[in-house]
Amino acid sequence: MNPAIDRLEQFRIPDALRFETTSGGLVRAVISTPLAEADLYLQGAHLNHWTPHGQRPVLFVSPKSLFMPGKAIRGGVPVIFPWFGPRSDGKSGPAHGFARTLEWTLEETHLNDDGRVEVALALEPNATTTSLGYSAFRAQFRVTIGSQLQMELEVTNESPEPLIYEDALHTYFSIADIHQTWITGLEGTTYFDKTDGARRKQLRGEAIRVAKETDQVHVNTGATCVIHDPAWNRRIVIAKSGSNSTVVWNPWIEKTKSLADMSPEDWKEMICVESANAGENAVHLAGGASHNLVVSIHVE
Repeated sequence: MNPAIDRLEQFRIPDALRFETTSGGLVRAVISTPLAEADLYLQGAHLNHWTPHGQRPVLFVSPKSLFMPGKAIRGGVPVIFPWFGPRSDGKSGPAHGFARTLEWTLEETHLNDDGRVEVALALEPNATTTSLGYSAFRAQFRVTIGSQLQMELEVTNESPEPLIYEDALHTYFSIADIHQTWITGLEGTTYFDKTDGARRKQLRGEAIRVAKETDQVHVNTGATCVIHDPAWNRRIVIAKSGSNSTVVWNPWIEKTKSLADMSPEDWKEMICVESANAGENAVHLAGGASHNLVVSIHVE
């Protein structure tokens, strides 16, 4: 028997949620109900798969993604905390923070009367986070799996001193063809174009259509976004609260070739629409206070 799985047996839900260890040594919860199927890894509290009943998979995962201890998973929903992208305070640290590669603690699982499965995981300070200067916080990630997906990242400042941090649910969406896909909801917003020296730009009244490497951090927006995917005859609706930034990312051809954990053609079949608090929208949390970033996704 696997001791890691044995410890999780109390959280198993018969005919709805079980645990397994992958060939790479990671532990994941496998959810299967009449409403949806999903995989949730304890490393990174990483939701890797969500497919509502009768639908195509909603989340994209690269077939070359690494599923190994300490390595970020390429796809699904990486949890980004406590900084977005490279660390910007002059100190060292891994890209996108430490939360996506550390082991989280499973706290609760629950099957609701309506058939939805709820899972809660927590991340608290350890030697790694303390060495990076984060020793007084608590993060909890709550996921509700059903015909809709809800994700909530709550961060609590357990220090009397203010905590300034960035976060994101870095969601990779699966699409039929990037050339036939567009995004609405960000019309008129200001964004930083990270492919053009992070210049501040204004999006006019048009939808976002990706035709080159795209890395846009849209600021001061809590708008609902919609991914239009006519080739698969669906729209993916992404609503959020507690998030003032939205990031749109596609690596396109050359950048994809440079990423060892992506296949050369992956850029055609994915788009990231990330609910975040980044840059000028970083969260300023008073001592003892908490902040919740909530994302709800459904397919039409």
